Amino acid sequence: MNRPVRIANCSGFYGDRLSALAEMVRGGPVDVITGDYLAEVTMLVLAKNRLKKPAGGYATTFLRQLRPVAAEIAERGIKVVVNAGGLDPAGLARDTRALLAEAGVDLTVAHVEGDDLSARLTELAAAGHDLAHLDTGKPFTSWGHEPLTANAYLGGFGIAAALAGGADLVITGRVADASLVTGAAAWWWGWSPGDHDALAGAVVAGHVIECGAQATGGNFSGFAGIADLRHPGFPIAEVDRDGSSVITKHEGAGGAVTVDTVTAQLLYEVGAPDYLNPDVIARLDTVRVEQEGPDRVRISGAAGQAPPPTTKVAVTGLGGWRNGCTFVLTGLDVDAKAALVERAVRARLDEDPGIADLRFTRIGSPAADPADQMAGSSLLHVAVDGDQQSAGRAFSALCVELALSSYPGIYGMGVPSSGSAYGAYWPTLVPQGVLRHTVVHADGRQELVPPPATTDEPVERSADAQAPYDAGPTVEGPLGRLVHARSGDKGGNANVGLWVADPEAWPWLSATMTTDRLRELLPETRGLAVDRYVLPNLRAVNFVIRGLLDGGATEARRFDTQAKALGEWLRARHVRLPERLLS
Repeated sequence: MNRPVRIANCSGFYGDRLSALAEMVRGGPVDVITGDYLAEVTMLVLAKNRLKKPAGGYATTFLRQLRPVAAEIAERGIKVVVNAGGLDPAGLARDTRALLAEAGVDLTVAHVEGDDLSARLTELAAAGHDLAHLDTGKPFTSWGHEPLTANAYLGGFGIAAALAGGADLVITGRVADASLVTGAAAWWWGWSPGDHDALAGAVVAGHVIECGAQATGGNFSGFAGIADLRHPGFPIAEVDRDGSSVITKHEGAGGAVTVDTVTAQLLYEVGAPDYLNPDVIARLDTVRVEQEGPDRVRISGAAGQAPPPTTKVAVTGLGGWRNGCTFVLTGLDVDAKAALVERAVRARLDEDPGIADLRFTRIGSPAADPADQMAGSSLLHVAVDGDQQSAGRAFSALCVELALSSYPGIYGMGVPSSGSAYGAYWPTLVPQGVLRHTVVHADGRQELVPPPATTDEPVERSADAQAPYDAGPTVEGPLGRLVHARSGDKGGNANVGLWVADPEAWPWLSATMTTDRLRELLPETRGLAVDRYVLPNLRAVNFVIRGLLDGGATEARRFDTQAKALGEWLRARHVRLPERLLS
């Protein structure tokens, strides 16, 4: 093939828009459609589902998406690559074949396995792999939970091999998110594992489109400037032979593809500029983005180097019991009302040995002289961790008992529940050589995918030095008047990427948004390690705040458990803004 491969996305998470696959099939020409269903918390969700029913180990919504358009996929010759297999890619492959047979559609299905290490943890430990925590370095033996899942992040060459073997649909378990695209692009172009720059470009394109409509304006800090966000289209990456790409969408679909919507996704859930993938280390600090035309953004310049010798493994299990209750505070004396609830709850729970953690979070402030009741209301969220007895029905009963014995105007956001077990999360690394990355072709033939022949270690590229900047006359205002932001979770860490659209504002952002300034603007980051990375080509700085999310999204005790709104809070903080940039 001598033209770029058009790779569309139809899912950014388990629960994304059900109609997206049909929209991408019917909206215009595409060669491959990928779907990303697996977040870090999804494997635990699937494990809980599997405990209830045998078919609960995969994303069942994929079958609902596929059924209406299976015949059209076959007619158009579209390849489909999804990680919806979750914990049971073989099971989803089997059930997909049954669906296709029932519909009378002739499509071949292969699946990729080898990511599931849950039965091999003891073997790996005996072989000398300590499975130390990726962030803290603690040994796995200190975790104290029974693993439910343990899945390694695989690269894309299993997908490429499945497509080369004639598969029309490829179902995987836990591959790295961008591997869905790298695998499809490697198959199309015939790349080898040594094509590092091309693979790096595909990783970048895959990272941009993996979260669906976030690349077309969804969750974008500049959303007010997008004409129609009621139903944004899903993104398409046109990946060329050298790995460069154009991000676009089907003509007439909602949303927009701009340098800023693409930059937002480039900065989403990333850490150091060396972006690690099992197939390649992609250098984000070499990437350039430019508007090529309406809803067309070109990404180029991604430099790649040999992949790391290890790959990430996400281990999940069940932690303790978690429960919560939200009270509404209305009118005057809200501080005193909140304090009264806290005293009453603490009087019962502070000495309870079954309570491990108790938190009170205030949300919002009532307006002075409110125009309606809601404008005069705020919230108090009470969250508790502990054993099932103390943090379960006992806690809920305590909250209910306050109904006639606490502050005036008391009511809650629904009836308190009995709570549920929260997830425990352990990220670690294993050598890529210990994996049994395997393609199971449609005819049952198994093909082992070899680990990388050469590997390299990532380089620490933090650049925290700032050039002096003469701001001139300034005015006070929200940071967001000049700065875009996108934030998210990376295990127990949070990242927040900041960038400016105006090239004239870049020296100011680089010079003023230091780690110390971040800590001033976000007080809850004080006392935590913060890494700052500079990406001049994107006019961006990326901060990684270590430990903000406790042990990860499944364990986080923050109300915003995945730090999705951290960037928007930061944009609302007031700073001194150069007048010349505001004009």
